Amino acid sequence: MNCILESKTYTTDLLKILKQNELFKNLHNKSIFITGCNGLICSAIVDILLIANKNNSLNLKIYLATRNIEKTKRRFEQFDKKSIFFVEYDATKPLKFDEKIDYFIHGASPASPDLFVKTPVDTMLSNIFGLKEILDKAVQCNARTLYISSSEVYGKIQTTEPIKENACGSIDILNSRSSYGQSKRAAETLCASYISQYNSDIVIVRPGHIYGPTANRTDNRVSSSFMYDAFDGKDLILKSKGEQLRSYTYCLDCASAILYVLLKGENGQAYNISNPNSICSIADMAKAFAKYSGVNLRFELPAEEEKKAFNPMNNSSLDSTKLEALGWKPAFTKEEGFEHSIKILKEINQ
Repeated sequence: MNCILESKTYTTDLLKILKQNELFKNLHNKSIFITGCNGLICSAIVDILLIANKNNSLNLKIYLATRNIEKTKRRFEQFDKKSIFFVEYDATKPLKFDEKIDYFIHGASPASPDLFVKTPVDTMLSNIFGLKEILDKAVQCNARTLYISSSEVYGKIQTTEPIKENACGSIDILNSRSSYGQSKRAAETLCASYISQYNSDIVIVRPGHIYGPTANRTDNRVSSSFMYDAFDGKDLILKSKGEQLRSYTYCLDCASAILYVLLKGENGQAYNISNPNSICSIADMAKAFAKYSGVNLRFELPAEEEKKAFNPMNNSSLDSTKLEALGWKPAFTKEEGFEHSIKILKEINQ
């Protein structure tokens, strides 16, 4: 498998994001510390930053916090090594780091539903204590922090309308699957507490369902699993009717939205990340991946063990009005996003 940056489609998509967002030039001579940099969302953020740094001579310093430095070096090996600094990092351990930083982006978190079920204790502790370490460091640096939360903080809400940031539904606190949503809620309250007690500068984003070729093969979220199964030529098997509504957003649109909030978001505010033109059902998402890969979509009943990992939200479509008020807009339609995801995987696996 080649590096994703060897895909012509992916590099073209990166340049499209860069052309649409002059805002990135405000990062000149800044330093950014990013956790979760090997993941679906934050690896796309790093790609955008490094392309912007190269094309606009930003003199940007990017610190990549990772548990696996060699893996991270391989992922970003095509970029100018003078711009990237690697930091050994584990969200469950104290952060040992002394450099002065302007911005922190905290995206490290268990992300696969099977982990919420199999290791709920680790899920909760890493989400809460990992953020605390970052916020403490940001206080020392007098830096802005962007926390990547989740749409799962909304819980179950009885509405078919896109969810606004002030909504608050129910979460079953005695279900260990709630370890993810509950710890994300607690982490957001921790952000608010640092703002109140330490006068911290913190913004929060709540991504909907993000997909794209930056997802790892080990990512077993439904959109990532379907994307890789479709690429592999396997029939897609949906373990429900697929009627649940989701805000599907292409990884590069999500990454650009996060950078918009980082630079323009209001302290203490949370922003949904959703492409308003890409809200559809799980079945629609699956049909799109099947279409662009030439495979079939089949429906089967789930096993009881599989049900435990299901997202309990029937509607997690998000209202993006608040984000768009900052000046952000998506660069890709849902058709482009699903099609490009498969096309990019094919290009880097030729």
